[in-house]
Amino acid sequence: MFTLTRSFLKFTAASSLLALTAISTPTRADEMVQNLGPVGANEPILTTVGNQRVIAFYEPDNGHCAVNAIVYDKTDPDTGMTTAARVRVSLAPGQTASIDSAENKSLTLQCGDRGEMLSAVDNDQQFASK
Repeated sequence: MFTLTRSFLKFTAASSLLALTAISTPTRADEMVQNLGPVGANEPILTTVGNQRVIAFYEPDNGHCAVNAIVYDKTDPDTGMTTAARVRVSLAPGQTASIDSAENKSLTLQCGDRGEMLSAVDNDQQFASK
């Protein structure tokens, strides 16, 4: 039987951490890290919807998800300004809320069982317009 030394185990753990960090790091500085969940309380969902970026999180509220989402445009290179809007909604377990963009893209957030998690579902879903 092969016995692992402590230094070998530390080296393996450090190498694994480095590999995971490299995989999740964006390749360009202007790329946003994506996290579609499921996430726990006060952990962010990070994504884009059309040309807008979204940061969403929730706080537990008596078995519901008290969701806060900030939707913002990338900074305008000419003016340096960023436009943003905050949306707050309370979702019952299993209930969803959608954030739609002008480019007919949609992000749907869903509250988990007993309000214990929040997930992004159907990211990049096309919706019909009349």
